[in-house]
Amino acid sequence: MSGRNMTVLLLVAVVVLILSNTLYVIKQTERGVLLRFGEVVDPDLQPGLHWKIPFVNNVRKFDGRILSVDSQPERFFTQEQKALIVDSYAKFRISDTEKFYTATNGEMPRAMGLLSQRINNGLRNQVAIRTIQEVVSGERDQLMNDITKELDVVARKELGVEVVDVRVKQIDLPPDVSESVYQRMNAEREKEAREHRSQGRELAEGIRAAADREVTVLQANAYRDAELIRGEGDAVATAVYAEAFNQDPEFYAFTRSLRAYQDSFNGGGDVLLIEPDSQFFRYLKSPQGRPAAP
Repeated sequence: MSGRNMTVLLLVAVVVLILSNTLYVIKQTERGVLLRFGEVVDPDLQPGLHWKIPFVNNVRKFDGRILSVDSQPERFFTQEQKALIVDSYAKFRISDTEKFYTATNGEMPRAMGLLSQRINNGLRNQVAIRTIQEVVSGERDQLMNDITKELDVVARKELGVEVVDVRVKQIDLPPDVSESVYQRMNAEREKEAREHRSQGRELAEGIRAAADREVTVLQANAYRDAELIRGEGDAVATAVYAEAFNQDPEFYAFTRSLRAYQDSFNGGGDVLLIEPDSQFFRYLKSPQGRPAAP
């Protein structure tokens, strides 16, 4: 290769090196600052192609999208001094690139660590002014709204980031009190169950007593109605018998005597003591039922 070609290649390499250190691109998803010997000279670089002075200017680029920071679960105390383990996360994005750079030196992990500390401090303050019931369910949404507003003001002022949202992922009791709380809850549920069973037995006894009373009343009414019907039937039968027997009293007396003989002779007794001249044997002595002539 000739010396002229070497010179051309060297010039091309120098031009490429100068251009690569002169031109730079800011993407739509990025935020950046232009530095001159470490001093911020342009705190808000817009997306597009820009140029800089090589070896004099430097460009720091940051992610301009909404990012997440996941805080470690922390122990907080409620208004009644009840301990809770709260796990949370936050959504944020860079709003002031100059302040973000000066506060964190452009290091995103450091920014997340500082923001996580402020999230825990804000949660500690918000939990401390509420009861455990309010933290867990009653005012949970209000707590997250309050901490988001409070943290956004602090983060903009100190870190140059906008806090979009703070969410509480999980709230648990500390392990050292979970078992005792479970035992107390179990005892309360057992007590409630015993009360319900006692009320059920009492209600069942009342229902059985009412049913027994109703059965007794029904049986009494049925027995009364049966006796009335039976009495009416007996009266009708007696009237029919009387009318029939009045037509021939002698025949009626004869049939009654025959029935009496049958009942007496079919009895289990071996001895029957009756006077010989008793009316009981009148039809045995005479077919007409009259006493024999002396």
